[in-house]
Amino acid sequence: MPLQREGPQMIDEVDKAVIRLIQGDIPLVPRPFALMASQIGISEQEFIRRIKVLKQKKILRRFGATLRHQIAGFSANAMVAWIVPEKRIDEIGNIFSEFKEVTHCYQRPSYKDWPYNLYTMIHADTRENCYKIAKKMAELVNIKDYVLLFSEREYKKTSMRYF
Repeated sequence: MPLQREGPQMIDEVDKAVIRLIQGDIPLVPRPFALMASQIGISEQEFIRRIKVLKQKKILRRFGATLRHQIAGFSANAMVAWIVPEKRIDEIGNIFSEFKEVTHCYQRPSYKDWPYNLYTMIHADTRENCYKIAKKMAELVNIKDYVLLFSEREYKKTSMRYF
């Protein structure tokens, strides 16, 4: 059953300003939200309240930090494309998404010349360990048809800018 979505939510110009600030880098200062709030002329408490409301309304899906994985020692990553029976997509997608090495897990349509329908991004310190992780995942769910697509070069890595 597809996820039921609510209709469009109304956000005002202050909400847009908050989103504009939090979609970028958070300042490395003792009270980053106070600094950001001052940039748009509201209090730190109001800034935080607005973030909470955006989250409650499901306008803001998540709030987190991005690790520069190569600098942190995770120099290998692979997009693993899986052929998963449709009736097991949700089950296996949920299992795969629990692996700490997996940062992305998506279902996509399959095609006659590309039968893969589930994708996971695995990060590890070596290519060999990416293979080991994928094998462990495959054995856990009894899936034999998958391929690892390793990143060769990164051209762009930025977060989406909405406002």
